[in-house]
Amino acid sequence: MAHSAISQVTPLQFSLSTSKKDSLVSVAVPLQTDSSFRRSTFKATSLTFSDKSCISMPSIDLKASRSRSQYIVCMSVQQASKAKVSVSPLSLEDAKEPPLNIYKPKEPYTATIVSVERIVGPKAPGETCHIVIDHDGNLPYWEGQSYGVVPPGENPKKPGSPHNVRLYSIASTRYGDSFDGKTASLCVRRAVYYDPETGKEDPSKNGVCSNFLCNAKPGDKVKITGPSGKIMLLPEDNPNATHIMIGTGTGVAPFRGYLRRMFMESVPIKFNGLAWLFLGVANTDSLLYDDEFIKYLSDYPGNFRYDRALSREQKNNKGGKMYVQDKIEEYSDEIFKLLDEGAHIYFCGLKGMMPGIQDTLKRVAEERGESWEQKLSQLKKNKQWHVEVY
Repeated sequence: MAHSAISQVTPLQFSLSTSKKDSLVSVAVPLQTDSSFRRSTFKATSLTFSDKSCISMPSIDLKASRSRSQYIVCMSVQQASKAKVSVSPLSLEDAKEPPLNIYKPKEPYTATIVSVERIVGPKAPGETCHIVIDHDGNLPYWEGQSYGVVPPGENPKKPGSPHNVRLYSIASTRYGDSFDGKTASLCVRRAVYYDPETGKEDPSKNGVCSNFLCNAKPGDKVKITGPSGKIMLLPEDNPNATHIMIGTGTGVAPFRGYLRRMFMESVPIKFNGLAWLFLGVANTDSLLYDDEFIKYLSDYPGNFRYDRALSREQKNNKGGKMYVQDKIEEYSDEIFKLLDEGAHIYFCGLKGMMPGIQDTLKRVAEERGESWEQKLSQLKKNKQWHVEVY
């Protein structure tokens, strides 16, 4: 969570090394982290930032993963907080069309689990995990696509056959969390079933794939298919475009990928538009990747907006629970104006989110003297409307 803190951190140790091209600061960070601290924004053990002009050393706020080993982070001297991470290989930018269904259910790719980490606080209802998977560069994807996962074991409805594929939106950019194009990350909520009479968990009815992934250990093998999907691809033909992203829970996954590409990575596409994220979850402890989003707000206030709907902690204007549709209504005039100007709007999350959102948009349109049906038809025709629900 954004509120996690590093405990018992020893002082940072700096050593300056210079070359003809760059002036870099190597920062040795011996760390001990408390058990609640979650994985940081930067996961690679060695990061090189693209902006390497040399000025006085700024203050540095570093986070670390749970590893107790010493990490070496190479940072540019200039404005380390806003410099972007250089990615490799940049050849991933050369493809003109997105990769599709490289591996199919009958012959899935066997990848390796790198890490599984709970990323919600103790008061969150349920458990959500951030899962990094090593595909060794053999399963490339674009932001907004999905992987299929085939859990181990037999399909109980088809004895002798494998389980059906479960689709998960990819929560990283094409470069992965280690920025080398060899990993992908998934955001998975553990599906559990509680007997309504006893109130006790019934493991026999728990989600097969989500529990397999959340229980996995580094080194475990996982069968992957895909990538699939073109609906949620991030249009990059106009770097000045507006992108309005509306997600609930793990539906934030593709948006994390978009935002890392826009604001974290040094890629040929220079984003100069507006990204506006609406995220709906139960409470503060349920927020996903909140620390990353807060950092973008600080570093790029003119290009990023972030609104959270916490249904168990906030009230809407009518005194009821605050859902994403209430936030949309709150900013409806601005949203409709942006849509009229060509903004893209994306929805990702549970199917149950859409009826309330559609009702709100229809009501707002009618209040403005517009036909929502006609407006929606035009948005779809212009390819401004992107929906992926499950």
